[in-house]
Amino acid sequence: MFESLTEQPPDKILMLMQAYKEDPREQKIDLGVGVYKDPEGRTPIMRAVKAAEKQLWEVEQTKAYTGLAGDPAFGEALSRLVLGGAVPAGHVAAAATPGGTGACRQGFDMIRMANPDAKIYVSDPTWPNHLSILKHMGIPVVPYRYFDDETRGVDFDGMMADIAQAGAGDVVLLHGCCHNPTGANLNLTQWQAVVDLLLKSGATPMIDIAYQGFGDGLEADAEGVRLVASSVPECLIAASCSKNFGIYRERTGLLMAVANDPARQKLHQQTLNYLNRQNFSFPPDHGARLVTMVLGDDALRADWQEELEAMRTGMLKLREQLAQELQRLSGSDRFGFIAQHRGMFSRLGATPEQVETMREQHGIYMVGDSRLNIAGLNAKSVPVLAQAIIDAGV
Repeated sequence: MFESLTEQPPDKILMLMQAYKEDPREQKIDLGVGVYKDPEGRTPIMRAVKAAEKQLWEVEQTKAYTGLAGDPAFGEALSRLVLGGAVPAGHVAAAATPGGTGACRQGFDMIRMANPDAKIYVSDPTWPNHLSILKHMGIPVVPYRYFDDETRGVDFDGMMADIAQAGAGDVVLLHGCCHNPTGANLNLTQWQAVVDLLLKSGATPMIDIAYQGFGDGLEADAEGVRLVASSVPECLIAASCSKNFGIYRERTGLLMAVANDPARQKLHQQTLNYLNRQNFSFPPDHGARLVTMVLGDDALRADWQEELEAMRTGMLKLREQLAQELQRLSGSDRFGFIAQHRGMFSRLGATPEQVETMREQHGIYMVGDSRLNIAGLNAKSVPVLAQAIIDAGV
């Protein structure tokens, strides 16, 4: 039966991880894998999460299944974090998923279930797994311009011209904040223009928000999402807790279906429950329960926000240091965009050949499209990277 199977293309980031592990050089720098690292190169368990885990160990009485949508308390807590008061709770259906990836997959499934002919408009570039999942599902993808290779900012005119082609029954996939892989984000005025265009065209937005709190802060990072959710007739939101709670391996995510008509909430919730049942039945609970505990306890939440803010400002300082070091070495401000980008990633603008040169000569590991993980740096490695960038002729 399985003789007809063919080899699948290797995952570039996983290949990069393996090459980094096999490199014997002590001074090598990993800027490829999308996880947060502290100055010592560790991905720590956040203090509040650790405290919640200890409490949970003492009080948890069962490992029985939760509901098909997960514990409702988790859906309510994370929905409030993402949406604030922008949308009444009765307008939101929510289902826990295995990570933000699971939320995206379930969202795409809900779109296909509602309209098998839907096209999904996706930013160029976007997180590669968006494209991989959509290709695997056979859902048509239409790229829209997003990143300007000259300015290293958003090509907003190009973006608007392209998504204007989407119509009713189509979906426009947007990054909520901290765009992956570019780090270039829409401002609130641009978000409003996108909303106005969607209202005119009838296309449905789907927002992937995986880095809330890593850009300009918990509230600022959610402004665009809240504007969209409170303005359009309906939307989907895929949220991840991997980064901002540091619980990558717990696979904790949430898919929200938001409608301005509360009468549709029941049908949306039934649909989300059904999709979970067809895919993995009951979602994982451990990470979701920890998030619920942290968000529901004033002391734990305050400690979590304090640590998250320290992580965010630490990445901003690294961005500023790298931009300043490159300005010093190059004698120009052409790398100033690094300090303007937000989140873990920036697209440097180097060619694949230049990326390979940095790997060979300096032990700098980044994705071939020159996406670098700012959180993989520390104060000592920034000058090493800056020199490698200049030596490679970027």
